[in-house]
Amino acid sequence: MAALAPVVLLAFEPFKNSAPYVRKSRKLSGNLTLLFTAKGRSMESRGGGVSRNAKSPAPRKSNSYRSSRRSAIKKSFSQEQVSFTTPLTGEPTVAIIGGGLSGLLCAAALEERGIRSTVFDTGIHGLGGRMGTREVFESQQQLVFDHAAQFFTATDERFQKLVDKWLADGLVREWKGLIGELEAGGHFTPLPSSCVKYIGAKGMRPLADSLQKFSGLVEITRPCWISKLEPCNGMWHLSEREKPRGAFDAIVIAHNGKCANRLLSSSGLPLLYRQMKGLELSSIWALLAAFKDPLPVPRDGALGAVEGAFVKGVDSVSWMANNTSKLLPLHAGPRVPECWTFFSTAGYGKRNKVPQENIPSVTAEKVKMEMLEGVEAALGLSRGTLPRPFYTRLQLWGAALPTNTLGVHCIFDPYGRAGICGDWLLGSCMEAAALSGTSLGNHLADYFQSGGTRPEEFAVGLHETFRSVAGHDIGHFPGLQSKESILTASNLAIC
Repeated sequence: MAALAPVVLLAFEPFKNSAPYVRKSRKLSGNLTLLFTAKGRSMESRGGGVSRNAKSPAPRKSNSYRSSRRSAIKKSFSQEQVSFTTPLTGEPTVAIIGGGLSGLLCAAALEERGIRSTVFDTGIHGLGGRMGTREVFESQQQLVFDHAAQFFTATDERFQKLVDKWLADGLVREWKGLIGELEAGGHFTPLPSSCVKYIGAKGMRPLADSLQKFSGLVEITRPCWISKLEPCNGMWHLSEREKPRGAFDAIVIAHNGKCANRLLSSSGLPLLYRQMKGLELSSIWALLAAFKDPLPVPRDGALGAVEGAFVKGVDSVSWMANNTSKLLPLHAGPRVPECWTFFSTAGYGKRNKVPQENIPSVTAEKVKMEMLEGVEAALGLSRGTLPRPFYTRLQLWGAALPTNTLGVHCIFDPYGRAGICGDWLLGSCMEAAALSGTSLGNHLADYFQSGGTRPEEFAVGLHETFRSVAGHDIGHFPGLQSKESILTASNLAIC
């Protein structure tokens, strides 16, 4: 962890000819101020007075609704731009908030350039974000599921170099199982072998673990939920629920969704906040299910039974994969339970979205039942004839897949010394995540090497506009095409 820099007054300068940094009280417009009553209603006040007809309600305990109203209005104000003028320290350090593939590779790129960083991640079980593999013991059986990223492709030579290293280390292998499109009623069509499909040899999580073998310039802090960013004395000061987590020369946001929006909403980085706020994300339900008896899936001669399928024509299911035959082909057999991962469509996820941290039991039971019914429909089975799973686990990916993208490798605000990386900037896949993290790491290193004296030369991605992402229900996989050419690349919306 970097030590605090000498106390130097942080100077805020005009940002692109804007007014000097001065904190002022805010009003909505003219002489109109919004006052909150104890019940969360508002009253207009002009000239400082309150309407005589308005009755003051009895004081009540603050509630979340009232807080959300205040937060929403506060966030609507334009933030003053943080503009650092103090020189960079002799050995700059970077805080990377998010330990998924992009965050880890950003740290790796910085390490290669001799720059220290600390990766903060909320993961309890490990790093990797949605490169997750879950192992459980149930009924004296070991069950293994890739419950997020299912497989990936590589079309960029820079990402291919990393994949080749994973191959050489035995962490990755080609997925040669039968994969295709499964239409409602059990009609299966294999996908053309247009590109190599890769999987983690023992699941996706070991790939993330392999990226943690740093030489000493990277510190990992988890589980940790960074809740506040404050510019002070020429550094960014991070805290977790009022607990100091260190001071850094620059920060990287390597995750997205409402938590990232909340973190940026009052940090003095309006350009980053605007870009992050413009991101639209779908929601996807994931159902893990283990069956004692094999599912009656389609077969294709010598290729055997279906191992993975993009489901079409079923509202509650968009993807299904047999983890047992995919990850444990040598151990698969009649007595080995089949572990399946099912994903819903984005439309179904949106209609059934709830707080993912606290899923109501009624909703969980409803979603599980409807997704299993969707599997029946996809396989062309009569209702109620699907084998009953002896183990299930339901998870909601509330921020699963971007429906729009900026089409840039990374974002960097050189005045605030802050950047963003993530798969959503280029699409939604492991390749995009890798390229984004590596690009930002090298961009930051170049910025530090310049001494930060020419910030205008290092601004990137701050003013690009969003465009739609096609096929957003299930994402896209670079180089992979279906017979209708509607699938392109990603990790199933969950890379």
